[in-house]
Amino acid sequence: MKQGAQDPAGAAGAALAGAPQAAPDAGGARLPRQPWAARERERDASVADGARGGHTHGRSPAAPARPSVRRSSVRGQVLDALRAALATGELRPGEVYSGPALGERFGVSATPVREAMQRLAQEGAVEVVPNRGFRVVERGARELAELAEVRALIEVPVLLRLAGTVPVERWAGLRPLAEATVRAASSGCPAAYAESDRAFHHALLSLSGNEQLVRIAADLHRRTQRPPAPGPGRPDLLADAAEHTALLDALIAHDDTAVRTLIQEHFTGPL
Repeated sequence: MKQGAQDPAGAAGAALAGAPQAAPDAGGARLPRQPWAARERERDASVADGARGGHTHGRSPAAPARPSVRRSSVRGQVLDALRAALATGELRPGEVYSGPALGERFGVSATPVREAMQRLAQEGAVEVVPNRGFRVVERGARELAELAEVRALIEVPVLLRLAGTVPVERWAGLRPLAEATVRAASSGCPAAYAESDRAFHHALLSLSGNEQLVRIAADLHRRTQRPPAPGPGRPDLLADAAEHTALLDALIAHDDTAVRTLIQEHFTGPL
């Protein structure tokens, strides 16, 4: 990790919270110590001891562990924490972060961090830097505009087709998800909004029944998201969330003109 890089423990700590104890990091900040992290360290130590042929006299061998299940759980939590840190800008574009350094901050080994980072690399959020770690991808205005255009080319015609075929009660059933985006935007938390926004769009496109389309659109959605701009407040999030509820109102009312206008305008915003 570069010297002076921003500590990603803020959003990561929120995503991995759940234990009252905390351990200081090298800079003096206190990070949450997770019970599952301790279990993973014990598992790693046990595996290493077994590889050396070590044993403990007077004690029966422990039952075989299931590291694949546990590792998957830890990796998933670390992945969520990293996504939250990317959404809030705590993992900064252009910065390089190493697996061991992030693992130390999260209180886990480097393995689940590297596995989570590899997933983020597949999604285009980070890129591998040999012998150093992972660099957070920097997206310029042109690239973001191109990705937004591709999203619009995929989602707009699908939603316009669904507007004339999906029953009103199915659209009304999405109201809680739209309202959740409004609450998340009001909270001012970019990570919370990013998650609620993805959930809403995922639910919209899922009505098409096309799993491949939903998967591709979700990948594009992640790529078009970017860290928040400096300064207090997020009026862009509030405006984006308001379009969700307005779109549902138009879909329920079968107002095709309003639906077309709202869908097309929705993709000209920052998210």
